[in-house]
Amino acid sequence: MDCYTANWNPLGDSAFYRKYELYSMDWDLKEELRDCLVAAAPYGGPIALLRNPWRKEKPANVRPVLEIYSASGMPLASLLWKSGPVVSLGWSAEEELLCVQEDGVVLVYGLHGDFRRRFSMGNEVLQNRVLDARIFHTEFGSGVAILTGAHRFTLSANVSDLKLRRMPEVPGLQSAPSCWTTLCQDRVAHILLAVGPDLYLLDHAACSAVTPPGLAPGVSSFLQMAVSFTYRHLALFTDTGYIWMGTASLKEKLCEFNCNIRAPPKQMVWCSRPRSKERAVVVAWEKRLMVVGDAPESIQFVLDEDSYMVPELDGVRIFSRSTHEFLHEVPVASEEIFKIASMAPGALLLEAQKEYEKESQKADEYLREIQELGQLTQAVQQCIEAAGHEHQPDMQKSLLRAASFGKCFLDRFPPDSFVRMCQDLRVLNAVRDYHIGIPLTYSQYKQLTIQVLLDRLVLRRLYPLAIQICEYLRLPEVQGVSRILAHWACYKVQQKDVSDEDVARAINQKLGDTPGVSYSDIAARAYGCGRTELAIKLLEYEPRSGEQVPLLLKMKRSKLALSKAIESGDTDLVFTVLLHLKNELNRGDFFMTLRNQPMALSLYRQFCKHQELETLKDLYNQDDNHQELGSFHIRASYAAEERIEGRVAALQTAADAFYKAKNEFAAKATEDQMRLLRLQRRLEDELGAQFLDLSLHDTVTTLILGGHNKRAEQLARDFRIPDKRLWWLKLTALADLEDWEELEKFSKSKKSPIGYLPFVEICMKQHNKYEAKKYASRVGPEQKVKALLLVGDVAQAADIAIERRNEAELSLVLSHCTGATDGATADKIQRARAQAQKK
Repeated sequence: MDCYTANWNPLGDSAFYRKYELYSMDWDLKEELRDCLVAAAPYGGPIALLRNPWRKEKPANVRPVLEIYSASGMPLASLLWKSGPVVSLGWSAEEELLCVQEDGVVLVYGLHGDFRRRFSMGNEVLQNRVLDARIFHTEFGSGVAILTGAHRFTLSANVSDLKLRRMPEVPGLQSAPSCWTTLCQDRVAHILLAVGPDLYLLDHAACSAVTPPGLAPGVSSFLQMAVSFTYRHLALFTDTGYIWMGTASLKEKLCEFNCNIRAPPKQMVWCSRPRSKERAVVVAWEKRLMVVGDAPESIQFVLDEDSYMVPELDGVRIFSRSTHEFLHEVPVASEEIFKIASMAPGALLLEAQKEYEKESQKADEYLREIQELGQLTQAVQQCIEAAGHEHQPDMQKSLLRAASFGKCFLDRFPPDSFVRMCQDLRVLNAVRDYHIGIPLTYSQYKQLTIQVLLDRLVLRRLYPLAIQICEYLRLPEVQGVSRILAHWACYKVQQKDVSDEDVARAINQKLGDTPGVSYSDIAARAYGCGRTELAIKLLEYEPRSGEQVPLLLKMKRSKLALSKAIESGDTDLVFTVLLHLKNELNRGDFFMTLRNQPMALSLYRQFCKHQELETLKDLYNQDDNHQELGSFHIRASYAAEERIEGRVAALQTAADAFYKAKNEFAAKATEDQMRLLRLQRRLEDELGAQFLDLSLHDTVTTLILGGHNKRAEQLARDFRIPDKRLWWLKLTALADLEDWEELEKFSKSKKSPIGYLPFVEICMKQHNKYEAKKYASRVGPEQKVKALLLVGDVAQAADIAIERRNEAELSLVLSHCTGATDGATADKIQRARAQAQKK
């Protein structure tokens, strides 16, 4: 353990810092880092170098080269820079490379050098050019801050949703600030800049002068500033050699350190661990690296090569031409276990396990000592936690073996933390491999989450490793394997050197019916790559028509989309395609397409009936469907025409169509309607009453109600209304008028074709029993009983029923015998029934 702590460096009395090698870089750089624009993504992300940038000492005819490497130095992409001069490079949270040009245009590239998009920071930036730029990260996304040649700041807090903000002007600023940075306070991005001995804070509304509390006197300029990874703390390097550390709000001072070096540092970054009370800043010059904090001494390292620092959540990555190292504060669990002469439970448990492997009795002594103090559970937890913070697999195994050894002597220790740590370390060791090059720490991994790590493996096209991790961690298919296979398929369709048939077959063989995989999404990617035929082949494997059809429409394969929509049986989907076809094709081609699809034609007709009547008429004309065309004109005559002449003309057109359809009944009925309309118009002119749009029966009834009996009878003769129907109409109308005298005359005009029982019923409906009795006497014998019952003459009805010996009539009379006065009648009927039975 003494050797293990050889690279530990104390900073004060309460914290140790160690620096260990992550990778031996093998990227064969031809130039020094100082001659390149450098950008490295956090969380073990890639490194971008822009070689031969635009410098005065460089020849103008040499094109710069943009190169992207993994954190281990493995090349990922290389391309000649053919655009304008670049001022700054930076990585977004999605690991997209942002290249800020001098003209304010930002070019966005993928991890493998593929161009994604571009956007501009505004006309003002274009006119004044870019002096400096920063790429920063907030909880909303990745942002860009620009310093223009007019010494004004413009920023966007989220490049995915570009909203430019021009920051307020700094009073009296005539030259570029000596240093500046971005802060994120209360979910708002701010600019902090130094002008001589003064600091200014810019927000969206105002420019405020701020003063760090407790700053040492004599400061005439700030040379460097650094904000912590979480934007909670700020460090300022002054021209007096002092480093001021405090909160980012500039309201509280943490400490101040005099490094006795007045030369401006190349870089200054924070080095702190989550939930740690220690705060430290790492300052780098050409040949020296210094770690300072709240302690009188500092930690110093000699830099043999030009180096670049990358701030991380729990430390600092430092890479050079030959090595890539990680500097961080030693975690508490590791410190308690490994520091010299430690008697912490974890340290004793680790020694006990080592002695146990040696078959030494000291193992029992160490174990008893821990158990006597009741700290065995704590010892196991310390070993598990310390294993997570170790980079070397051998030390991880040693600590986990100690934890497993200690668990054997505990009755109820939950195994979840131990199993989870084993799984996490196996994943971390896999991605830390030199060929993968993602040197995540345990704290970074937990902050990043497994889903984001899988996304980053997919970005690097490391599909087999991503799938192995999903299967090992037993992630749900939709979140794990299915999602990765979908990304693999989207990448596969971009391989233009393979035929469409082979790519489609390979994707289907690999994916099959994997849940959560959408073939339509893969087909959309293929179409975006210009491979339309491949997209169509992939859509054949898509089981959901609702996903097939929109993409087929987008690819201008509308007829195929219509066939798919019809096969699905989804009428809404068919309507969607029809409306798209209508806008895409000319009228003739559209109608011809519909004729080949009967179901689509039927649905479109239904649509036209409610929305486009003229189009419906054209459809009927094109199909020579005279029957439907006649029906259309009849509906149109009432829906669209208000003038009687126009209505009659439309009906004449309908009658002609019915004759062409050889439907003489419909044609004759239409002609009769035309005659009726003309007659109704004449009646309105002559009588001044409302007749238009009445039916034939209602017209006759209206005439009778108006006392125009002769006109009504003439109308009945003209339209051949049967006598029975005419008598019913006249009977009903006269009863409604309560013209009983005219009704009696009408009944005596000739023998009623409907009998006289209706007269009785109509009179009783009008509650006129007196008139009803007049007609009851004239009712024939078959309906006499019913008529008498209607007028309430139960006794006479009983006599007739008994005389006729009609059982149905007897039962009908009995049903009307409800009161005491009808008791004798009921008895009489019962006696008649009994006598009939004896005979």
